[in-house]
Amino acid sequence: MMRTAAQRSGVGAKLNLTILADENIPAVEDYLGALGSVRFVNGRALKRADLDSVDVLLVRSVTRVDAALLAGSHVKFVGTATSGIDHIDRQYLKEHGIAFAYAPGANANSVVEYVLAAISAVEDRLERLLAGGVVGIVGYGIIGRSVASRLAALGIRYQVYDPWLDQATIANAADLTQILDCDVLTLHAELTTAQPWPSYHLLGMAQLQRLRATALLINASRGAVVDNAALLAHLERGRGPLTVLDVWEGEPDINAALLQQVNLGTAHIAGYSLDGKLRATQMLSAAVTTHFQLPSQPAVDPAGEGTALPRCGTWSSADLIRHLVQHSYDIHLDDALLRRAILEETPDRERGSRFDRLRKSYRNRRELAGLRVREPAQPGHAAFVRALGCHIDTTARST
Repeated sequence: MMRTAAQRSGVGAKLNLTILADENIPAVEDYLGALGSVRFVNGRALKRADLDSVDVLLVRSVTRVDAALLAGSHVKFVGTATSGIDHIDRQYLKEHGIAFAYAPGANANSVVEYVLAAISAVEDRLERLLAGGVVGIVGYGIIGRSVASRLAALGIRYQVYDPWLDQATIANAADLTQILDCDVLTLHAELTTAQPWPSYHLLGMAQLQRLRATALLINASRGAVVDNAALLAHLERGRGPLTVLDVWEGEPDINAALLQQVNLGTAHIAGYSLDGKLRATQMLSAAVTTHFQLPSQPAVDPAGEGTALPRCGTWSSADLIRHLVQHSYDIHLDDALLRRAILEETPDRERGSRFDRLRKSYRNRRELAGLRVREPAQPGHAAFVRALGCHIDTTARST
């Protein structure tokens, strides 16, 4: 159980900041409760009237922060507990002297493990990659780099497409045509309409037709990086690719017909591990205390979440990786929950609220990285365990 802010900081009386936070950001009171009063709000329903007397606004990607929301308010600091910032009008914040912070990389490992879970869950994609297949990575920011690093550690080949960066700084840089020829394509681009390389509808019908029918497409970036209408039309023709979507155009009112066509669909939760959420809150807390020159707050320890000790049997390398990834995260469960909410429940007009409810009530998913694992029985498997970020417990061997 998390300790209260007063218990952790020793502060008996609160300071005078008024903090308004999205209800899906965890541990805000633990980190910032000693600095003032904390209120929570549905981020998608947030409106200008909610900001009266608010000093600090903490949001997630479902809230558009711009002049329409902030004009005339007393908000002095805006923070988003996300690595993406396309929902923030940073120019407006700058022009009005409003401080800004976000959480780049906080959920990177969570997204990496989601990608591995998707690869491990769809047919024999993992075996093909370990046998020499290639992953195409679109976007080489913090998450894209993290995906590349994990793949390299596992001995999986990859190529990267990010035209906005100096190509000399990208390991295994490739053009979009080369990326579309890869066995797996995973998207981690920021959403932008800026020229000359907009990511909005980066994958339209022409690009989708270029993908092999046996290729695996994973989108855990922003829904509109893929033209969802084109993807639906292409999949309905039975021409592939195998598809895993965590993000959708039109969220929360996602296209039910598209959900029926994809191999796996989830409710924008790739980065929703408890570990990633707490990192994001901690990063925003540090930014708030620095901006207002207030005492920093200790990190929250998610007590009671003990470390797991999964057994590693006599398996192939792919079986070992699949076992560890699925021990930490069951992507099939999230797929089933989304299908039940969108395809089985009625009426249709409530699909958006059910999508949001899945995110709001999301379970405390822990990351695989950092877990202790019994020493594998087979020679060479220890390298895969370490590549996944796990620690090997040499006091007991797997059987």
